[in-house]
Amino acid sequence: MKTKAFFIIVAILLLTVTHSFSQDDGGSLSISLKAAQDYAVEHNKTLKNSSLEIQKAEAAKWGAIASMLPQVSASLGYSNYCGYEMNFGGMPISMPATGTLGITASMALSGQQIIGVQLAEMSKDLSDLTKKQSEDEIRYQVAKVYMSILVMQNTTELLERSLENLESLHETTQNAVDVGAAEQTDADKLMVQVLSLRTSISSTNRSLEMLENSMRLQLGCGVNTKLNLTQTVDDILKPEAILALQNETFNIENNYDYQLLQKNSELLKKQIDLKIMGYVPTLSAYYQYSGRTYFGKKEGFNMTPPNLIGLTLNVPIWSSGKTWSDVKQAKIVYEEFQNTIENTRDALLVQERQLRYNVASNYETYEAQKLNLEVTERVFTNVSNKFEHGMASSLELTTASSDIISAQSNYISAVLNLVNAQIEFEQLLNRK
Repeated sequence: MKTKAFFIIVAILLLTVTHSFSQDDGGSLSISLKAAQDYAVEHNKTLKNSSLEIQKAEAAKWGAIASMLPQVSASLGYSNYCGYEMNFGGMPISMPATGTLGITASMALSGQQIIGVQLAEMSKDLSDLTKKQSEDEIRYQVAKVYMSILVMQNTTELLERSLENLESLHETTQNAVDVGAAEQTDADKLMVQVLSLRTSISSTNRSLEMLENSMRLQLGCGVNTKLNLTQTVDDILKPEAILALQNETFNIENNYDYQLLQKNSELLKKQIDLKIMGYVPTLSAYYQYSGRTYFGKKEGFNMTPPNLIGLTLNVPIWSSGKTWSDVKQAKIVYEEFQNTIENTRDALLVQERQLRYNVASNYETYEAQKLNLEVTERVFTNVSNKFEHGMASSLELTTASSDIISAQSNYISAVLNLVNAQIEFEQLLNRK
């Protein structure tokens, strides 16, 4: 039992180690599963980064749009030739101090810019989809930790109940030994079981504390905050809901992993268009104004026109096959990614069958172990009564005691396996 608890704790800590928050220590927190999920989503730093990625993608989109709009710049200048006069064919030309004002407006338009805007918009959609997937992942992680805490609390209750029964039997047996009605070995065997059970309870309590610390990290509350989970295992683990999962159809288009692959495929396809635009001409236009002021009695020689308009059409003629190579490579990358999508699609369909089987199998195991625990508890009660009246041996009592502890361990494992199977299947289905 301790080994199973250890692996459960390790798995959960691996899931939660990347999420850390800070709040004031102390106090208590009563919270339901839904409230815990909402709180974790609100305070998760990974999701905050995802939101920033969306904002960054939005800014990149507008940057791409801005590159196609007019760009205007202005300049101011001052020149002083220190009395120098230029000699032009024997005729002196005055060079007075001057001040200049220049304004330039330019605009360039290419196919690559247009595709760039589309790519920026698709990147924004991809960031938004990634954020949604991360949000759901956090909710499922919180659900696993929340249920694990509840199950571990139930484990403690079951073990303490068994300990109470064993301690009572040990006390009765020791009294019988003291009056010569029983052998000391009977009492010693019970004492060993009592000590073993106390050790198991201590180990379970330590595991429970680790789980609660994981939940505190998820929620971002202080390390000394007392957690009070307001729901029970029976509140969340509803047989009718689990059975209903078996009737749900798996729509692969709703799966976030598949959606992300499809979105990346669209990006790669658009990259082909981007490379093809290397064959498309680029159109650019500009307007330039130049004004000059003379700081002297005479005006100098000025050959710069005050207004200038230009238009350029740049037509690619020969790139030595570079553009063709870029297009070819982009098409190959896109084709390779289609194979990845097909492989992932097949893997998801296989995973759906496996998880559906896991839910059904673990539900049957849960029902069997639940019944086994009930039967084992009745057997233990019966043997205990017989032992107190001298109608059962210490060996029978020891065996019944071991059986009930084993049944409790198997029941707890069955509950955890069922919870994990349910959560994993719901995650695959993208079930809200």
